[in-house]
Amino acid sequence: MRGADSMPLYHSIPAALTTLYGSIDGHARSGAPVFCGSAGSLSQHRNQNGTEYHVHRFYGGDGKQQETYLGTGEEGKKKAEVIRAQIAEVKALLPELRLLAREGFQTADQKTYATLASLHKHGLFDAGATLVGSHAFGVLVNQMGVRAAAYATEDIDVARKETLAFPHLPEKGFLDMLRDSGIHFVEVSGLDLKKPSSSFKQAGASRFHVDLLVPSADAKVRVVGVPELKAHATALPFLGYVLGQTQTVTLLSREGCCPVRVPVAERFAIHKLVVSRLRTNRSAKSGKDIFQAAVLIAALGDKFPGAIGQAVKDLPVSARRHLFAAASAALDLMQDHPRACEELREAMEPLKKKAGRRQGTKP
Repeated sequence: MRGADSMPLYHSIPAALTTLYGSIDGHARSGAPVFCGSAGSLSQHRNQNGTEYHVHRFYGGDGKQQETYLGTGEEGKKKAEVIRAQIAEVKALLPELRLLAREGFQTADQKTYATLASLHKHGLFDAGATLVGSHAFGVLVNQMGVRAAAYATEDIDVARKETLAFPHLPEKGFLDMLRDSGIHFVEVSGLDLKKPSSSFKQAGASRFHVDLLVPSADAKVRVVGVPELKAHATALPFLGYVLGQTQTVTLLSREGCCPVRVPVAERFAIHKLVVSRLRTNRSAKSGKDIFQAAVLIAALGDKFPGAIGQAVKDLPVSARRHLFAAASAALDLMQDHPRACEELREAMEPLKKKAGRRQGTKP
């Protein structure tokens, strides 16, 4: 329980910085260049025959220097000119990105940024894939212009509600798209070796991994195929709710920024409360779910009244009991945000009455 020394869950970021973030967000979503790692630099070399060729050197998601061959002659020169302009554009943003990071905006680490940048470049987020989990939380607090406790995770959760709407079916599968980040991903074998993998990790001792998720049609967790990505995903209950309303927002890192699709904040928050009750023997993650939900609900209650009420109203009937069970923990964290507490309580009250009437009805 939070006592007399409780503190606000968030602090508003000054308007000048939120305006700067808005400018960067608009720039990124308008088609700004994105690299899967650092912007790097260009160099010219000569081969054994004396022919000049161009290369792009940069640091990939694994932190190692990589080199991309751009070609020789006029073709190589034209490619180099395009890359040179893109490098200059990205590097011009770096001082502003560093400023936002110093002032409390959430930023993705090197591996996460390279991985999500690769998925962006392959068109997954434009096609409907959605970033969920803690990295989506970081994107959402930035969008809302609030400063909150930083998150720490080595997980990336990518979900799709329905078949991704690619203009053309991609030639590469999900695993190869992840590997284009410069990180060598491998499939993770589960306890049941007969089931295909829906999780991908960096090879070796690293815990960095990506999970592919889809909604389940019922309360069962299962592994299903995702044909357009040549992969499999874990189907989870109630995931369809949080994927029902999404938006494109910019992910920040110290090496660049890129657009990603994330849920709207109110559905993300309510879904987090529901998920906190579904986890078994994972109290630490349940606590993080509740904390992230409380932060977003507190900010929404103060800044966007009515949003939480609508999100609660839209929650599937079968998920409401989980929300009721988790709400008290969130309300305890939100003591310094009475308006948000009132909105959450008022949103749940009619649903509780309906549930009570159903339970009291005789067959």
